[in-house]
Amino acid sequence: MRHRNHTFKVGRTAPHRRCMIANMLKSLILNGRIETTVTKAKELRKHADRMVTLAKKDDLSSRRAAIAGLMVRFNTLSPKEARLVKIKKDTTAYNGDRTVIDILFTQLGPRFKERQGGYTRILRTAPSVGDNAPRCLIEYLAN
Repeated sequence: MRHRNHTFKVGRTAPHRRCMIANMLKSLILNGRIETTVTKAKELRKHADRMVTLAKKDDLSSRRAAIAGLMVRFNTLSPKEARLVKIKKDTTAYNGDRTVIDILFTQLGPRFKERQGGYTRILRTAPSVGDNAPRCLIEYLAN
């Protein structure tokens, strides 16, 4: 019997679920809020709070754990792009994944430094038109 064993499945395979959560996390970190179904938002909340906890530590091992959890893929920079980043601090040469890690550790970590947990909020909205699935907004708190 599977009493009290909750597993987030939503009809997807394990690799698909991991990639879906990682992509939703990246969008949440970049935009501050995303709209999704309630079931996905409740699962995403666990992972989003873990990422903020890692960002609050801000050491090498927590950065590596966040990179692994977000499935970040770093693109190699051409010499010209590397010069721009080094001299002008122009991060437009980076792909979105580097930007996500930067936002997580430079903005979200310090913002929630004094908070002990509960970094996200789920706000229910109208159900989706096609299948009447319960929809919601998930967002990071202001402070």
